[in-house]
Amino acid sequence: MTLTAQPEVATAPEWAFFDVSVAAVQRLSPSFVRLTLTGPELAGFGAAGDDQRFKLVLARDADGLRRLMAHGSDWYVEYCAMPEDQRPHIRTYTVRAVRPERAELDVDVVLHGIEDGHAGPAARWAASAVPGDRVVVLGPDRPGRGRPWGVEWAPPTAARSLLLAGDETAVPAVCAILEALGDGPRRVKALLEVPEAADALNLVLPPGVTVRWLPREGAARGSLLVPAVHAALCALGVAAAPGEAPEEVDDGDLLWEVPDTDAAAGCYAWLAGEAGVVKQLRRRLVGDLGVPRGAVAFMGYWRQGLAS
Repeated sequence: MTLTAQPEVATAPEWAFFDVSVAAVQRLSPSFVRLTLTGPELAGFGAAGDDQRFKLVLARDADGLRRLMAHGSDWYVEYCAMPEDQRPHIRTYTVRAVRPERAELDVDVVLHGIEDGHAGPAARWAASAVPGDRVVVLGPDRPGRGRPWGVEWAPPTAARSLLLAGDETAVPAVCAILEALGDGPRRVKALLEVPEAADALNLVLPPGVTVRWLPREGAARGSLLVPAVHAALCALGVAAAPGEAPEEVDDGDLLWEVPDTDAAAGCYAWLAGEAGVVKQLRRRLVGDLGVPRGAVAFMGYWRQGLAS
């Protein structure tokens, strides 16, 4: 059962800690492992749908984790005040599926750096996880919808062309979005750059949805995704008409830009992945092609060289 959209509600959630355990581990491909988490508290997890984010909290020591959880919604102040050796590792992931009636949540984790010994704490934990292992989840405490719940996918209802693209870290979010799309007179295309061909996952998709897997097989990160996105948006006619000056782009340290969408926009693109590649995409699309900024969401999920 995948996530489904929830109605808008007036009361924003508190982000709460959920004490859970691993119920099942499934290796999906060389680069992906799915962990099913369970625990009575997950019956109250605020599932919002689509590309909903949440956080895995991995303890360095039990005292540090207890201190953090004791502060509830003010956890971040305590987190910043903690000594480095007590501060838990906190990493952001996408809810792949949730089953409140069974108090279960699925998360797909990319196993970055396991083979070469450069994996971060979350990838190391996921690679060795077995049923019964304990972990803490930080997420919304009530159902709803929108950015307070960590949901960015919000295409205009009038959009008849949807493009989703990203690297392997965006695969869980893209898959959840695609599976939740209903039937309709839209063209939907996803471009997913993954480490190798065996990482192409089997998906059950609605009519009119196509997915193109782009295995790097040792090529540079983004070398397949950037030209594929460029070509796809040109084919959709999103680029500026001849004679229009493309917008000047100064992306600086920009990693995340999700504009308020134009309700009348005919096309909407959602692009996520490594921050440097996302910057390349933004420069190419907005600066070179003149793609309207309100038609594209750019999200840097992670940065090359930093442990995940």
